[in-house]
Amino acid sequence: MKQTFFLFSCVLSLLLLSCNPKMTTSSSSSVGAYQGVSFVKSNSLQPLLDQAKAENKLIFLDFYTTWCLPCRVMDEEVFSLASTGAAIDKNFISYKVNAEKGNGPTLSTVFNVYAYPTLLFLDADGNILKRKDGSLSNSSFLNLAESALGQGM
Repeated sequence: MKQTFFLFSCVLSLLLLSCNPKMTTSSSSSVGAYQGVSFVKSNSLQPLLDQAKAENKLIFLDFYTTWCLPCRVMDEEVFSLASTGAAIDKNFISYKVNAEKGNGPTLSTVFNVYAYPTLLFLDADGNILKRKDGSLSNSSFLNLAESALGQGM
């Protein structure tokens, strides 16, 4: 009984440690200024649609939750890369949507988001060009973005 309780306590401790909601969006790193994907902060999608039209860009939406491990992996291994930031920022207005807070639940309903992360590429009118439910490697993410560009521009 004591061994079972000890094992349960260890597993619970590991799970709690892995649930640290560290988000890497447009912040600074220990090496220097953050150079990954620049996510715009907004309370609404409409200003992003207007900006996309004005700048002749598409929109990239990253639907996440704070408890989603694959979301955090994408933040750390994909969105934080300078090369990915340069490629995405050149052609997209990027918006990170917490599916459980603010306008996230409403946008999740509008775009039928039920898995995390959900990655959406939209045209400037809000139409979905490409969608991926689940995480991607950096190369697969960039290929998906390139495919969205081919459809939207």
